[in-house]
Formats: sequence, C-alpha cells, structure tokens
Amino acid sequence: MLDLRQSINYAKFLTKQGWIVERINNTNYFIKKLPLIGSVLKIQRPKEIRYKDIEILSKKYKPFQIIIEPLELNKGEELKIKDYGFKLSNSPFLPSKTIHIDLTQSEGDIFRNFSKDCKFSIRKGEGLKIENYNSPEKIKVFRETWRKSVNFKRYVPSLERLLSLKKTFPNNTSIFLTSHNVSGSIIGGAIFTVSSHKEKNFGAYYVYGFTNKEGRTSLSQYSLLYQGILWGKKVGCKIFDMEGIYDDRFPNKSWLGFSHFKKKFGGTEILYPGCYTRYKLPIFDH
Repeated sequence: MLDLRQSINYAKFLTKQGWIVERINNTNYFIKKLPLIGSVLKIQRPKEIRYKDIEILSKKYKPFQIIIEPLELNKGEELKIKDYGFKLSNSPFLPSKTIHIDLTQSEGDIFRNFSKDCKFSIRKGEGLKIENYNSPEKIKVFRETWRKSVNFKRYVPSLERLLSLKKTFPNNTSIFLTSHNVSGSIIGGAIFTVSSHKEKNFGAYYVYGFTNKEGRTSLSQYSLLYQGILWGKKVGCKIFDMEGIYDDRFPNKSWLGFSHFKKKFGGTEILYPGCYTRYKLPIFDH
C-alpha cells in the first residue's frame, strides 16, 4: 500500500508548510531549512531506500541530519542502513505501530470484527447526526469547536493548516466529519484522508479526532470513527489505517488511552522498523 507520506497530495501539503519537496524515482524527500543550523532531510515510508538519491540530495542541501523511517526492513537491509552510519532513534517521528482494517471485506464483516463494547457504543450513537464540514467556513467552525473542546495543552492545528490540508486533499481525498447533539451543537469531530487514488492499494487514514465532554459521554467518537471507516470503503480504499497505537518499543504512556479505543475496532496490528537518523552526514563513499 502506498503510504500517505509518499503521496503527491501529501507532498503538496508539506510544500505549503514551508518544506522543500524533491520527488525522485516516485519517492518523496522532504527538506526543511532551519536558521543557523542548516537543513534536515527526511524520507518517510519509502518503498525502497535509494542511497544514491540520498547522496545527490545531501550534496545539494548539505543536511546536518537525515531521517529515514522505513516501510519495512529485513535483516540484510537493517545491516545496510547501519553500515551507512544510521542509528535507531528512541523517538520516531511517525507512529511505529498501527492498525490496518481490511476494507475489501463487506460492511457486515467489518462490523462483526469490532469488539462487543465497540458495537454497543456505535449503536448508542445511532441518534447522533454526523455531518460533512468540508467548506472553508465550516472548517473554521470545526477548528473553533475543537479548540474549545480540549485542554489548552493539547495540540490543535491552525486554521491555515487545516484549510491547507483540505486544499491539498480535495474532493473525496479527505473529509471533515462532525457529530452533533439533538440541539445541533458539535460535540466531536474527525478528519480522514486518502493516500492516493492512482495506486491499486491506496488507503484511508485517521488523521485527527476530538470530542468535548458531552461527546465523550455520548460515545460519539465511536460513531465518528465508524463513519470514517465506511467513507474509506466507499471511496475505494483497500486499507483503513488507524495512524498509530502504543508501541512498547518506544513507550509513550499518553498513547495508551486512544490505543485502547482504536483496538476495539479490530484489524491487524502493523509494526514498522522505527526511525533511523544520522547527523552531519558526509558524502557517501560506499
């Protein structure tokens, strides 16, 4: 499956966030120039690690740090990446573990694989109204509600970032869903994207989600995620990616709560190799 980070839409999105994007041999390379200390080069979930292309870019941008987050890594490839001087980081930039739900199943089979508690929660929320908030005006309301719904320490993307996300993932390649109570007030929201319609096995991704106190009481997060899964199936995705769960190799206890929530939807757990970094990378001499 083409990873979200290797899609053309994601490359356009990062470009709008101030990154330089080089696309070589169908692989995205992201470069960020930082004041005083130089540039960073990152390659995330590539189908293949092409060291010669990294060499070309290292000559051009002279990064002080290169970050590689492989899609997969067998023993031989692990030895090779270490031979080039990369070391496994304790802090991955991307989720090192996730859950994939097979969307080629029927809707009935997808639902049957949910936990008993998950099914109950979805049925409890059947009376909630779920709406598509994709216009700029509604995305503004979406973001304002999100900000009011969570602790001030929680990260909430800027309005400009959310509008940029929608612009670079247009039409049915992204969706902003909201759940509403009987009076029409928003009590939760979720954002989903698609990696690419041009790939045979493109996937849908659970990017962001939030609920306020009423939303949590009514368990609206279950209905929102379920509708996101159904949306992914409707637009033709083969896989739904939960975009991260707790990984005891790189423990972050703040992930335990939402990981427990995501696991209730079934699916297959996927492990990634982690994040490999090298600082002050010289020109390769291999």
